Formats: sequence, structure tokens, C-alpha cells
Amino acid sequence: MKPSASKFLLSGLTFLIFACQEKQAVDLIIHNAVIYTVDKDFSKIEAMAISEGKFLDLGSNNEILEQYEAPNTYDLNGQFIYPGFIDSHAHFYRYGTSLKIVNLVDSKSPEEMLERVKAHRKNHPNQAWILGRGWDQNQWEEKIFPNKSALDQAFPNTPVLLTRIDGHAALANQKALDMGGVHENTEILGGKVITSNGKTTGLLVDNAIEMVSAKIPDISEAESRQALMDAQKNCFEVGLTSVVDAGIDKETIELMETMQSEGLLKMRIYAMVNPTAENKAYYFERGPYQDESITVRSFKIYGDGALGSRGASLLAPYHDRPGEIGFLLNTYENFLSTAEEIHDHGFQMNTHCIGDSANRTLLDIYAKVLKGKNDMRWRIEHAQVVSPKDLSKFAKYNIIPSVQPTHATSDMYWAEDRLGPERIKTAYIFKELLDQNGKIALGSDFPVESINPLYGFHAAVSRQDANNWPEKGFQPENELSREEALKGMTLWAAFANFEEQLKGSIEKGKLADFVILKRDLMTAPETTLRNLNIQATYLGGEKVY
Repeated sequence: MKPSASKFLLSGLTFLIFACQEKQAVDLIIHNAVIYTVDKDFSKIEAMAISEGKFLDLGSNNEILEQYEAPNTYDLNGQFIYPGFIDSHAHFYRYGTSLKIVNLVDSKSPEEMLERVKAHRKNHPNQAWILGRGWDQNQWEEKIFPNKSALDQAFPNTPVLLTRIDGHAALANQKALDMGGVHENTEILGGKVITSNGKTTGLLVDNAIEMVSAKIPDISEAESRQALMDAQKNCFEVGLTSVVDAGIDKETIELMETMQSEGLLKMRIYAMVNPTAENKAYYFERGPYQDESITVRSFKIYGDGALGSRGASLLAPYHDRPGEIGFLLNTYENFLSTAEEIHDHGFQMNTHCIGDSANRTLLDIYAKVLKGKNDMRWRIEHAQVVSPKDLSKFAKYNIIPSVQPTHATSDMYWAEDRLGPERIKTAYIFKELLDQNGKIALGSDFPVESINPLYGFHAAVSRQDANNWPEKGFQPENELSREEALKGMTLWAAFANFEEQLKGSIEKGKLADFVILKRDLMTAPETTLRNLNIQATYLGGEKVY
């Protein structure tokens, strides 16, 4: 070989060696972790490379560190990573606004509730209305609904509206009732004005609440923006990277989109639209749409009310109130026509159903419209009391149950009083619902429950409350496995939103949304699950907490 040829060959080999050693630049590398991918094999890996907001590569420590380099490279020393948590049913915007009103959660009596209202008024003397949320008469020594007499005496000239924890009942004072035109003879479809001795008590159930709440002045855009930012901050702190906002209007959705485009609102939103005439006209014309930040392809319908306020529609009377069966919030004909137009425009129909009558009515309407197997992913929200005769309809028509595990552990103290010893057996049957078609979406319904998804995880796998009671769990036959519970708040939640190609698992090409914990959700003692701390929350590869 000629010297010049030898020199050329050596130079080429040297170039190839250096080329092979050159690493690809990425934005973030995390290694030496236990990463639950929640992919189809529920596999675990050690390291990942993230670029442009997405998972670029996944593998062992050696595989990732030998191929990639990044300005931000973190050794997690064996900490645990999961896909970003998704809350499948919440009220994100409402939660944000509720942070500025009277917090009545865990008030132990009507007297304590009143004292909290007075304290709030002292600190906010110029508010036109006094608003509060969170009371629950089931936590009081006398488990009876409050009345307005004390509010009338304390606030004769200021309207007051105090909403029950579930949002399906509210206590109004006389000033608020007068402003809403509510009196003892008021009748309204899907609602009830509670009276005693022929006079209003101030208690309003379901659609009757709107007669008063419609008179509350709208908050300013600045206040709405602050509410969204406050809600986002708190949600990131507990590991939520996506939330389903169940029932919001066009104006709120557009504000969310504006704030997302401004880079202020980073939380990913699946928006269920309120089915007002204006909202339907606009979104039916526009059609379903989705990007990495927001999905708008569903409408939120209310089938009935709540069990705690006896507004849930039952097939047979309440065990503790034989004269009542609750009520549907609309007519069968209106539910059916709404379902047909939602279907014809390619949207999901997501319906709140608590009682077995509401579940049966809406499941049968779904069946009539969907006509067998489909991929429309219509949802029953809550699916709380389901007759055994109706259970198979979820699988037959590919209907997704969207449930809230902490509802079971919040209601278990009194639910049997409402339903009786037989009907309680078919309430909160999450395992049976899961077994129908292999998927279940888990959420919290916050602010009805805590925003912390680990509370829901604990309730799903142990069927116990915050004090780890009862010892063997409430209806332990309906416990979910830890793998099922994690899928319910990640991959299956994404599927229920038509978002499984974007998120819900740690896989190449998906959005780099994930959370870091020091202890393992899959192995930590059940008694510790609610107390596990989120070390960090990442959204699109950016550390947001």
C-alpha cells in the first residue's frame, strides 16, 4: 500500500472512532431511577433522555449515558418515577375560585359553619355576596340539613349562599332567596326547594340552586386568571400534570387557551363543555379538537344529583326516607335528543350518574344511540349505584366508568343508611366495573374531595379512609390492585380522554410528564400511601414543582 493511501485510511478510521464516540445532545437525562413506564407490559427501566418536551429514549443507565449528553443530568439515587398523574374528573376552575370563599369543609356543626361565615365576613366586609362551600350534615351530631334562620339573623341585608360538599345542595338566606325569586311554592324541573311547615328553609337541591346562583355577579378576568394559577400551583404540588375539568363554559375554555398560549397556564386540560345552547352551537360548528395542552371533545351532562343530599335518582325509595326516590335532572326525551346531537357531531357524552335509576336511564340511552361496539368512549361519571342488571351494558357498548375512589371511603359511614343492606352491595363496585371492559378512569371530583391523587390511590387499593379504617377495608372485594390503580390515574385516564397517544405512560415520543417519589407506590405499606411526598413534578421535561 502506498504511504498516501495508508495515511488516508488511518485518517478515515480515526474520524469514524470519534464519530461513534460523539454523544447526541438532549435537554434532560435522568438515570439511576426506578421508572414505571406503565406501558403495555408495565415495564420498569433505569434511565431516560428527554428532548423538546418529549421522551426521546428509554433504557438502562449505560444505554442512555453512553448515547446522550445534556446540560441537566440527574442521578436519582434509586428514587421512583411514574407518568404524570391525571385526574379523570375534577372541577379545576371551580376549585381555584373556591380558594377565595368560606371554607366549610369538616365543620362539625351548623354553629361552627356560622362562625366560619362570620369570620370570613369580618375579613372581607365589602364583598357583595357571602359564598361558601364544603358543609356536610353527615358529619354533624344531628345528621339533619341546616336551615337559614341563623343566617337571616346575622346577615339580613347581604345575600348568602353556602354550597354543600357535593355541590348538589346549598343553603341560602332570605335575602338570596328573594333575589332569586324563590318561595315556598317554587317548582323546578330537576330541583327542589325544601320547605317546613309551609315555609322555605333556605335549602335548595340541584337545579333549584341555579335560581339563586344566577344572581351572583361574575368575577373579573383578573380574578379568573388568579383562580387558574392558584389551582395549577396546588395541583403541581401533588403530582397532577393533567386534569379533567368537568363542566365549563366557552369563556372559561378560551381563557384557559389564552393563558396556555401565554405560557402562564401549563396544566394540561381535558375540558368537558356545559351543554348550553350557546356552547353547543359554537363547539358543534368547530368540532372536536386537541393539542398538547387542551382537549375539547366532550359535553358534561348531569343525570341526577347526589346521594348525600338525596338527589340521586333511585329505582326504589331511600332506605332512610321511604317517601323519596330522588329525581332526574331532565326528561328522558331531553337526555335522548342531547345524546343524539352529541353523537352526530362526533363528541363524547360524559354523564353524571349516581343513583341506579339514573345509571339505568342513561346507559339505555347510550345503548340506543351507540348501537353496539364502538370507539366513541362515552363515559358515565361516578357510576356510583349500579343495578346488577345494568352492569353488562358498560362492556356491551364500550362505555367507560369514570369513578372517584375517595367517594367510597367518604360515603361509607352513612351510605348504607341511604341505600339499605342490599343495595349498598352494588354501590362503589369499582373492581366489577373494571372487569367489564378492562379499563376504568380514576379521579377525585375535587373540590368535593382532596386534590391529592395519592388519597385516591390509597382508597382504591385499601378501601380505607385517612385513618386506615376499616381494618379490612370497605367492601374489600372491590379493591383494585396497585397496578390497576396506577393505570386508572395515568394510561386509562388518558384513554378515556382520547389522549393515550400523547400521555399516560412513559414511552418514546410521548409528552415528558412525570413525577418523582422517594418511596415506591407499588410496595410502600398501605398505611403510608397518603403520606408519600412528591419530590418533583415535570411537565414536558420542565420542572414545575
